[in-house]
Amino acid sequence: MKLIGTVTSPYVRKVRIVLAEKKMEYEFVIDSPRQPGSVVPDHNPLARIPVLMLDDETPLFDSRVIVEHIDNITPNNKLLPAPNRERTEVKRWEAVADGLSDAAVSAVLERSRPEGEQSAAWIARQHEVILRTLRFMEMHLGEKSYCMGTHLSLADIAVGTALGYLCLRFPDIVWQESHPSLARLYDKLMQRQSFIDTTPQV
Repeated sequence: MKLIGTVTSPYVRKVRIVLAEKKMEYEFVIDSPRQPGSVVPDHNPLARIPVLMLDDETPLFDSRVIVEHIDNITPNNKLLPAPNRERTEVKRWEAVADGLSDAAVSAVLERSRPEGEQSAAWIARQHEVILRTLRFMEMHLGEKSYCMGTHLSLADIAVGTALGYLCLRFPDIVWQESHPSLARLYDKLMQRQSFIDTTPQV
């Protein structure tokens, strides 16, 4: 398999962590669809990362599709439960964590535009989404060891990568102080080798 993406994308990192937790071998190809000559649009018409190229050259895209495929084809270290209410809860955690990443990425892209073309109102709106989502996740995590209680799941990986992206791109949002449950979970995740090995170095 071949994974196409960047080291800073939270969606790519989510896939890399899942692959590491499942102990799967793959080739990591660094490529950004924003760069001239990128091959990403050749494999994903949406021109977004990550893209997972299967051994038969079938491209999979959207991190949620990719991680579910990986979990389905490997019996070890299951990160998604069987289809039931618990699985729906894991997917809800993934959706809200990915939404946090969406807002953060959107604000970063807006800030990268020429100063005269940036929308301060749009950036402020994304910041409000980030803060509201952090409050939601803090409340629903509560005193649990992991998002689903006592065991690591895809929910924790999604939350961990979203929080990691905030640490990378928004050091001014000191979320750890006002969200102690999330901070505790993040510190625990950052002790795992899969998270350590995929921490962006920029």
